[in-house]
Amino acid sequence: MSDTKSDLNSSRYRPETRLVHAGTIRSDFGEMSESLFLTQGFTYESAEECEARFKGEKPGFLYSRFSNPTVAMFERRMAALEGAEAGRATATGMAAMTTAMLAPLQAGDHVVAARALFGSCRYVIETLLPRYGITSTLVDGRDLDAWRKAMRPNTKTLFLESPTNPTLEVVDIAEVAKIAHQGGARLVVDNVFATPLYQSPLALGADVVVYSATKHIDGQGRCLGGIILSSQEFIMEHIHNFFRQTGPSMSPFNAWVLLKGLETLGVRVKAQTESAAKIADFLATHPKVTRLIYPGRADHPQADVIKKQMRAGSTMIGFEVKGGKEGAFRALNGFQVARISNNLGDSKSIVTHPATTTHQRLTPEERAELGIGDGFIRFSVGLEHVDDLIEDVQGALEKV
Repeated sequence: MSDTKSDLNSSRYRPETRLVHAGTIRSDFGEMSESLFLTQGFTYESAEECEARFKGEKPGFLYSRFSNPTVAMFERRMAALEGAEAGRATATGMAAMTTAMLAPLQAGDHVVAARALFGSCRYVIETLLPRYGITSTLVDGRDLDAWRKAMRPNTKTLFLESPTNPTLEVVDIAEVAKIAHQGGARLVVDNVFATPLYQSPLALGADVVVYSATKHIDGQGRCLGGIILSSQEFIMEHIHNFFRQTGPSMSPFNAWVLLKGLETLGVRVKAQTESAAKIADFLATHPKVTRLIYPGRADHPQADVIKKQMRAGSTMIGFEVKGGKEGAFRALNGFQVARISNNLGDSKSIVTHPATTTHQRLTPEERAELGIGDGFIRFSVGLEHVDDLIEDVQGALEKV
């Protein structure tokens, strides 16, 4: 097996080119499309070769729980896109987040995280880590002084999403990275909502980036996946052996599907973002909308930070309608094109009521603190014609 020309992984090429070519491994057959290696393990020419591979003295694949050619192509392509030295692909986005947090930590360590997180991420920080003796503090991610005050001598990891799920708050990644490093800690960033096309946390100072590849990277509702991207040192010291022993790995088939998804990521996300901006402008003046949050608009509360660290807006819109839960449900049930689901970043438009789905485990007070009212709706804009989507929104709001 052979690699493609190494310069196709280089930052010399623009992201759209790397999305198509970077990280490809070809067999002796010279196939155009990436090969799908549906195999559990690999054979060796001799016992000596087998020993050398397991000792790491000779390159090669060992067992698909932690090394597989198709998965390796996805990892390498994502690393090239993100500007990371290495990456490890996981079965789901939450497997990526949980592994990135848990693998480097031990009992007695402390974590600081932004309080505006996806519900499952808050579970990991607030419930799972403490079971293993790892304490945590949640802060308002927008408040840099809150990050500073939360730091302790035993703080090892800081974690944030930006933009956040579902309220699209934006955290100053570069400044939080400085706070982490001054305290001898690392910063882990969930970059799902921004996508690697619109935000580069590693370039801003973050140490680790995680994605749910289920979202925009597949973006077509076909499979689950996640990835951890960082330095070669972090991956080898903390992640590789964790993978080898515990097995949160991605299947080769899902890796192949995600490789195909990456080829169209640029055109899909650009079109979705352009539509989202137009829909946000429509919602901004609608009389039944009491609040609108969209990172591409000048009226976003963190517009200055967005201008500094993001290259474009988002495929996501957050808005609140009159009438609380009843008003939101009337609107949700009134959509004809957009579908009700808890997914996002899909080619099909999706509407979600976070208070009763992704963040239902939080108390009403905790949701209110995050800005998740009973009338709040998360809108993931798809690839449908924008005029059809605006008409769909208008029809839904007439039900409120």
